[in-house]
Amino acid sequence: MSNLRWPFRLAPDRAQRPWRAVPAPIRLGLALALCAQLATHALVPPPFARAHDLADAPSVATMRVAALGDRVALAQLATLHLQSFDNQPGISIPFAELDYGKVVRWLSMLSDLDPESQYPFLLAAHVYASVPDPARQRAMLAFIHERFAADPSRRWRWLAHASIVARHRLHDLPLAIRYARAITEQATGRSVPGWARQMSVLLLADTGESEAAKILLGGLLDAGSVTDAQELRFLLERLEPASTR
Repeated sequence: MSNLRWPFRLAPDRAQRPWRAVPAPIRLGLALALCAQLATHALVPPPFARAHDLADAPSVATMRVAALGDRVALAQLATLHLQSFDNQPGISIPFAELDYGKVVRWLSMLSDLDPESQYPFLLAAHVYASVPDPARQRAMLAFIHERFAADPSRRWRWLAHASIVARHRLHDLPLAIRYARAITEQATGRSVPGWARQMSVLLLADTGESEAAKILLGGLLDAGSVTDAQELRFLLERLEPASTR
């Protein structure tokens, strides 16, 4: 072991100059630079995330050209853009601070771009109409009602939800009846359940408008929409108290 030799020889440690050997002006300059850096960090305000305004919706014609034949895929991407707009980098925007005029135009464009999709109505009914702001809620309900007539047999559920919101959140019974009557008169497809078509009869009974409710019920009977004896008995029982008010 004593005959083993290292292939190299370690260099001796170089002598280091002590801090006291540094000239005083250099030490003073370093101290001032450190103080300046600390002061700069203290004075700079913390980073602040700014919300960007929702841009206006592009036209349907523009979107159809940009879709290159795949309108459904582009509509889905545009829907995700709108749905995620409230979550921007570093900030979350309350729905109540969004420009609902622009939101309605976005939802209308999405509905025109992909008429088969129910997602714009789901967003309107369950997301944007959930804010505690009557004006914004009414804007979403009006959008649903306006678009209902284009496909009542498929969009009846959203207008039924709008009628319930109008009745129990906005406490606007006439508006709830208006939406419910639209379902009764226009949603005549076989896929529409009886309770949805009968909502207007029950709401009219709540207002004491028994004659109008009976007329609507007669129309449902003539159309063959009420075939179950128990349903008919229930509706007639609801109309009886209304006629005695």
